[in-house]
Amino acid sequence: MGNIEAVTDAEFEAQVLKSDKPVLVDFWAEWCGPCRQVAPILDEIAGSHADKITFLKMNVDENPVTPSTYRVTGIPTLNVYQGGEVVKTIVGAKPKAALLNELSEFIG
Repeated sequence: MGNIEAVTDAEFEAQVLKSDKPVLVDFWAEWCGPCRQVAPILDEIAGSHADKITFLKMNVDENPVTPSTYRVTGIPTLNVYQGGEVVKTIVGAKPKAALLNELSEFIG
C-alpha cells in the first residue's frame, strides 16, 4: 500500500491525536474490496498533499481498539483528526475528485 504508513492502537494517541497538523486515518482490512480500490487514490493524494495533512492507515483486524472507540462500523472509513478530535468522516470508497473535494478544507 504505497506511501502511507500504518498506525497501531498503541501508536494512535502519539501519532494522530497529538499531531500538530490534521491526520487522515484510513481504517481498512485485507479482505475489503472497496478498501483496495481507495488505497491507490489515497496514495496519490498523500503524495501531493503530505505537507498539509498526514496520511496513515489502520488495519481494523489487527487493531480493534481504536476503530471501536471511534465507532468505525463500515470500512473503508476515513477519519480526519485535528486537535485530538474527529473533524471529518468519509465512509465508503469514493473517486479521487470526490475525496479531494471532501478534503479541500485541509489541503486547499
